[in-house]
Amino acid sequence: MWLGEEPVPLPEPEGYAELVRRWLATFGPGTEADIVWWLGATKGAVRRALADVGAVSVTLDGGGTGWVLADDLDEEDPVEPWAALLPTLDPTVMGWKERGFYLDPADVPYLFDTNGNAGNTAWWDGRVVGCWVQDDDAAVRVLLRHDLGEEARAALDAQAERLTAWLDGVRIVNVYASPQMKGLELT
Repeated sequence: MWLGEEPVPLPEPEGYAELVRRWLATFGPGTEADIVWWLGATKGAVRRALADVGAVSVTLDGGGTGWVLADDLDEEDPVEPWAALLPTLDPTVMGWKERGFYLDPADVPYLFDTNGNAGNTAWWDGRVVGCWVQDDDAAVRVLLRHDLGEEARAALDAQAERLTAWLDGVRIVNVYASPQMKGLELT
């Protein structure tokens, strides 16, 4: 068995609480709408689970209310700018319904479908800034939505070279390709 042991089913409220606890530990802070969307549950079930795990409300940068676990209230130290290339439907990009804190709303139709599914994404300093594709020779190329400057371009190109080497000629077939990945011009 691939899990090592057979999981024991939990009663519904405990199951929701455990899933919400794990979501907050991975993606928090998040809004009630984020958790309802991700879990596919009702607001009532999510509110009970938030209470059951002792979640704490926090004010988000945009002024809304988010939730975190009680042991996740400390301020984080700033980090150096970083670049990453994530695959289609990666949990990092799929973890939230409300994505304004890491994605320019004008870029949504280029990088997501109407159901909120993401294609391959390129990240710079904690924000989605475009996508990545492979050419006919399986080389990874980054397609940016905006000019980010030389530092960002160089860091993303280095990630593309690294991913190309790691894939070693294997072409990834995506179950979902965003409009930008398909090279579509949107008006």
